[in-house]
Amino acid sequence: MDFSLDDDQRLLQDTVQRLVAKDYRFEQRRAYAAEPEGFSRALWAQAADIGLLGLAYPEADGGSGRGAVDVMLVMQALGRALPLDPFLPTMVLGAAALRHADAAQRTRRIAAVAAGDCVLAWAGYGCRARPQGGGWRLDGSADAVLHGDSADALLVAARVEAGSDALFIVDARSVGITRAAWRTHDGRRAADIGFDGVVVPDDARLGASEVVDAVRQAGIAALAAEAVGAMELALELTVEHLKTRVQFGAPLARQQALQHRVAEMLINLEQTRSMAMYAALMLDEPDAAGRATALSAVKVQVGRAARFVGQQAVQLHGGIGVTDECAVGHVLKRLTLLEAEFGGSDQHLAAVARAGGFVEAA
Repeated sequence: MDFSLDDDQRLLQDTVQRLVAKDYRFEQRRAYAAEPEGFSRALWAQAADIGLLGLAYPEADGGSGRGAVDVMLVMQALGRALPLDPFLPTMVLGAAALRHADAAQRTRRIAAVAAGDCVLAWAGYGCRARPQGGGWRLDGSADAVLHGDSADALLVAARVEAGSDALFIVDARSVGITRAAWRTHDGRRAADIGFDGVVVPDDARLGASEVVDAVRQAGIAALAAEAVGAMELALELTVEHLKTRVQFGAPLARQQALQHRVAEMLINLEQTRSMAMYAALMLDEPDAAGRATALSAVKVQVGRAARFVGQQAVQLHGGIGVTDECAVGHVLKRLTLLEAEFGGSDQHLAAVARAGGFVEAA
């Protein structure tokens, strides 16, 4: 299989890498976190201008029509910045969801998303939906919704009947919605969102359980790619620290035991890089059961590797690694929370076990 990039993909990757290097350094990230919405609207506008926000949406609807591998390249590059912005729900989850919307919803939403005028958030589970007056009524709550306080629209996975879910897109300022904002451990913003008799039209329902699953799987693949970028950063910071930190008259990098730890970090990084590519390719797998098992396996491997690399990076830095001024501690926080998004490693390992394993016996 040919894993080389074409000219357009290399250009896309270089563009995002330049954006991160110029406008998303660690010191700038700390300033962005202090802004009212927890991320920089100016940087968000730049991302829209270079076509990132509409990357995976169809060209016919105002997007760029790029595929899963292109999304992977962008998320890897962004991962090095430990992004505070709602790239994942707006750029990735929204594209996976709105491809199932009718023409009116696509016209209303996608151009605004691509222009940076509509921020999306994934509201996950916790709501119930029932038919009402030709539309739907939503009741319940969704906790820890990342970027929920700044979102213009919410992607809500709601239970419609026993064992069956549906995905809705809901204006975040609809009557009956309440939002309580707070800051997450890794510096992003989140909100606990309540739904009390929120009425939406019938076209707000984007699909049933299979659509919910497809959106979650797109999220897992994007997180795997983001983990690669964050783990690259952790490894680079750690190697640089070991080369420059001197103890007993010699750099720490000369100690063989520490070299072995760095080698293990590198192995975990490269395994994650392979799994991120595998995840991107498996998003187009027509076998729903096989696709679900594959993405669960990816989540297990990536989650465990991310936690290992983050923890080793901090330990090899010593006490300075847990200070707010040290970037590597922020990498650990991001990688730790990444492991929990869209289900933790244990949950996905159980799913793989129920499916009979990741690789079928001959």
